[in-house]
Amino acid sequence: MSDVTVAEQPVTNSLVTVFGGSGFLGRHVVRALARRGYRVRVAVRRPELAGFLQPMGYVGQIQVIQANLRYPDSVRRAVEGADAVVNLVGILAPSGRQSFKAVQAAGARAVAEAAAAVGARLVHVSAIGASASSASDYAKTKAEGEAAVRAAVPDAIILRPSIVFGPEDDFFNKFAGMARMSPVLPLIGGGQTRFQPVFVGDVAEAVERAVEGLAKPGATYELGGPEVRTFEQLLRTTLHEIGAKRPLVSLPFGIAACIGSIAQKLPGAPITKDQVELLKSDNVVSDAAKAEGRTLEGLGVTPTALESILGSYLWRFRKAGQFTHIPT
Repeated sequence: MSDVTVAEQPVTNSLVTVFGGSGFLGRHVVRALARRGYRVRVAVRRPELAGFLQPMGYVGQIQVIQANLRYPDSVRRAVEGADAVVNLVGILAPSGRQSFKAVQAAGARAVAEAAAAVGARLVHVSAIGASASSASDYAKTKAEGEAAVRAAVPDAIILRPSIVFGPEDDFFNKFAGMARMSPVLPLIGGGQTRFQPVFVGDVAEAVERAVEGLAKPGATYELGGPEVRTFEQLLRTTLHEIGAKRPLVSLPFGIAACIGSIAQKLPGAPITKDQVELLKSDNVVSDAAKAEGRTLEGLGVTPTALESILGSYLWRFRKAGQFTHIPT
């Protein structure tokens, strides 16, 4: 059964190629584009695992093809005939040949150059905190990717979200899972790093509006939710939502980095040294972006509150599931 309603039948014949369309953010972007009537070509490394996307549109509206950002020829084939290109590909930790440099820097360059070659509008999703001077390889390669995008497509729209929350997120789910297994939760660096969690559906809506041409050409938007909270506050919110009581133990950055350097060698590492480095800097929308309207609100999207969504998927970590009573 399709996720698209009769009132949202296709009204355009434009083709959008979405790189990374089967991921956490990608599936929401594909749904948003399909609802607006775009034909969507989803470019992923493993198309056989992305069949779940097709019911989000009408028969033939969503096409899944194979492409790998490490192979420019596959990228060029994926953008042939596209009116717009969206690059959502990013990694939280390197794995094998999927290094930060290969995916977030060289990969972003390959997509941007391919989009420029066919004259397609480009929307590139980066991250708040991207900086060429950062000690974090994640943040540094995000900045390199942005520079490559600007060089190839000066009018490209760059979107920088803060931490993104939603049913498949890698933040609240991770710490809720840790709370179920561990007697304590770590407050890395004292837990005072600030974040501005943004709902995945809002970020997807921002991407769709940028594709539609409603964003300022060549602008970099910073996307955050309605509230700024510290790392400690986010952990306490998570514990409240799952109905658990766990002590929060302060863990200095130095010790956390040592743990991360060891843990990152294990499959499904809970923390890496690079992620500890990221926690040293606030992850919030800048005053400049607010003043210039380069925000969700500037794109006409009203940010969704964290608590209005969080319980809808963290209930599975509660002791009695969705029937657990959570006091207000």
